[in-house]
Amino acid sequence: MEIVYEDNHIIIVNKAPGEIVQGDKTGDRTLADAVKAYIKEKYAKPGDVFLGVVHRLDRPVSGLVVFARTSKALARLNSMFREGQVKKTYHAIVATPQPPLPEQTVALTHWLTRNERQNRAYAQDHEVKGSKEARLDFRPIGRSDRYTLLEVHLHTGRHHQIRCQLAAAGLPVKGDLKYGAPRSNPDGSICLHARHIAFVHPVSRQPIDVTAAYPALPLWHTFG
Repeated sequence: MEIVYEDNHIIIVNKAPGEIVQGDKTGDRTLADAVKAYIKEKYAKPGDVFLGVVHRLDRPVSGLVVFARTSKALARLNSMFREGQVKKTYHAIVATPQPPLPEQTVALTHWLTRNERQNRAYAQDHEVKGSKEARLDFRPIGRSDRYTLLEVHLHTGRHHQIRCQLAAAGLPVKGDLKYGAPRSNPDGSICLHARHIAFVHPVSRQPIDVTAAYPALPLWHTFG
């Protein structure tokens, strides 16, 4: 477990692909469990350790996850995430299309529906019953022989939003079989990484600005 920031009120972890943030039907040990155990041991905490889950990343996704260590921080962070006061930047690797993407920002707007049974989102180009508007923008920031590295900014927070919208644009995330990638990654990950997060600390009001190192998959490191 890689801790990238901690203080009395918050702790930020660089999640490895394959870890789950919160419990699910698999019953596997969660990242939240690991963080609680870390806090309990480091600070010799008696009894149960408080840890608030502020947001989540999909299991095959890597990168920054923010947890709250106090109820005050949890309430304020929940509000900040809800009101768009937390700036999150994602990096995604996609197969280079032909012709290659131009060196400019591309904005995507779709209306997403969700199939709970399949745990999958579907993108529509117009509003339909039960859909929610989803907006993001992306730009290419690196290239290798076969792949392009995208920087992605979310303007809404929908289920599988980046995965679904990039796939709808003909750019499925590398390794993401659920959304149209032709093959999986060797480690079961997908090449989507919560790279950077910036916000004003919910208690101290100091700026927090952190970047997560890329995961171990060698392809990430061809881009720096």
